[in-house]
Amino acid sequence: MGFQAAKEMTPQEVEERLGSGEGLYMLDVREPAEWAAGHLAGAVHIPLGQLIERVNELDAKREIIVMCRGGGRSGLACELLGERGFSVVNMTGGLLNWTGELTGE
Repeated sequence: MGFQAAKEMTPQEVEERLGSGEGLYMLDVREPAEWAAGHLAGAVHIPLGQLIERVNELDAKREIIVMCRGGGRSGLACELLGERGFSVVNMTGGLLNWTGELTGE
């Protein structure tokens, strides 16, 4: 079975879609301390190291926009989820390139 490369979206594209009122399903795979320092409101938080054991917490029927700090871990998460049949989009550039608001704990 062929593996389909993850789609990609820039932080600006994600911000525009959220700004237009679109209900995006977002997964943040950063570590807890990074999450606590600021994250996108409404995102689901599962650190990359726990992703496989917690994959059943994700909604397999929805497209998932995966994010991390710089785009590397989210790319890996997209591969892991893509192999399991999830529809995933990697937010390239990560939260380092996010210009919108972040929510703290």
